[in-house]
Parts: sequence; structure tokens; C-alpha cells
Amino acid sequence: MIIDVHTHLNHYDEETTKPLEARFEELQTNMSDNNVDIALVLTSFKVNRNRPSTAEVVDLLRDVPHIHCVAGISVMGYKERDLRELSDFLRQGEVKALKLYPGYEPFYPYEARCQVIYDLALEYDVPVMVHTGDTFTPRGKLRYAHPLHLDEVAVDNPGLKLVICHIGNPWIRDCMEVVYKNENTYADVSGLVVGDFEDNFEKYMLQQVREMILYAGEPRYLLYGTDWPICEMKSYLRFMRGLDLPEKDHEMIMWQNAARVYKLDIKQPEPVGAQ
Repeated sequence: MIIDVHTHLNHYDEETTKPLEARFEELQTNMSDNNVDIALVLTSFKVNRNRPSTAEVVDLLRDVPHIHCVAGISVMGYKERDLRELSDFLRQGEVKALKLYPGYEPFYPYEARCQVIYDLALEYDVPVMVHTGDTFTPRGKLRYAHPLHLDEVAVDNPGLKLVICHIGNPWIRDCMEVVYKNENTYADVSGLVVGDFEDNFEKYMLQQVREMILYAGEPRYLLYGTDWPICEMKSYLRFMRGLDLPEKDHEMIMWQNAARVYKLDIKQPEPVGAQ
């Protein structure tokens, strides 16, 4: 089984537009072509013609049991009505996690304004995914997106499940320490490349992820994700096979950890060779 915890329905060419339905069809086609069983779709911190709102994505996915919504939140711009709407989605099980975008927005995740979001996640027992590391746009401000900032959040909210997106790249060693130290902290491997991996960079990133697993131990904290459509699913699956992990660890990363962290109701596949 494969669960991709990090995809989008955003259209990243700001000069053109593409209907949401067409983007959704592309996602489903890519999932089918690459044998991806379940995907989580993350909405943005902003809404415009190329970035659908959480309400639009929830409505689109309402009758699609294998694709789920993660609600992006603008920490700098949320209103009380936004939190009420999110609470309704969470209560109805239509949103599986929340997502914050430090670096794209100028805030630190340990700031007091974030606590109401963490409290909401605690109330409904859902993870909070947090952007860390490099930003897709050069207009991002990297000092807000360092993975070490999540250590303070994890310590102050021990019941909160935190997901460090993009393993903090390029601060992967710092991400290693945060997930090693804090049992309530996880990391996804999404967004390490734009498009396909090139040979030399793929070898470099494989070594980085292997070192992370060696340092932080059995990878119960690591989640498979791509950042599609920024990153190609086929290239990412090849990357994961290149880690040459024991089958038990590979299965953890590819779907078991995600099923546990996001409380996904799925049927466990039969072992290979089972009658």
C-alpha cells in the first residue's frame, strides 16, 4: 500500500489558470498510474483562482473515500469564522489535519497566535503539518521556516501531533534531533526536488535520509509524501526504493505510519503470498 501525505490541487503557474476539476483529474490519473492508494490534499494559506479554499476541496472530495483534505491556515490572517468553519469540518471528519506555512508567511510556529490552532488540533486529535526548509518562491523568508522552531511547540504541547514537512531540508540534521527528542513529532519526505530527481542530487538526498534514520532510529516518525504536482510521483517512488530499507521499515514509511498518525480507516493489505 502507498499513502501520499502531501499533495496539492494548486496550479503553480500564476500567469495561467486551470480549472480545479482538471487538476483533480490529473491527481487521480497520477495516483492510478503510480499505484498510490490514498492521498492527502493540502490547501494553501491563501485563496485565489489557482489555489482553492478548504471548503472547495472538502466539497470536491466528499464522495471520494481515498483522497482526504488537509486544511491550510493563514496564521497572519485567520478570523474567528475561519476557525468555526474548520471546527465544523473537523467534527464531521472532512479534514484530517491542519497545515501552517511559516516562511511563506512571516511568523514563528511557537508564537502565541498559533496556540488557538494547536488547541483546535488537540480537541479533535488531528496532526498539524508545518512547512519547514526551502520555499518554492524566492520571496519566502527562511528564518521563519527552521525545523528547530517546532521543538518548542512539541515540548509545550505534548499531546499534539506535529509533522515537519520536507524533513526541514536543508536543515535535515536539525530535523533529525527534533523527531529523535520528541515522541509527538513526525516528518514527511516531500518536496525535496522540483520535478524529477537528477542522479547526483538523488544520491545526495538518499544519503541524507539514510543518516536521519540511522540517527533517529526505527522510522516510526517518517511519512511518505511527494508535494505533487511540484514533484513527480514516479521519481519519488524510485527515490524511496533507492533507500534499500528492510521491508518492515519501508512499509512503515510508505503507509503504516500515515494510517496511524492521520487515523485513516483502511483495510490492511494481505502479506505477499497470502492465500
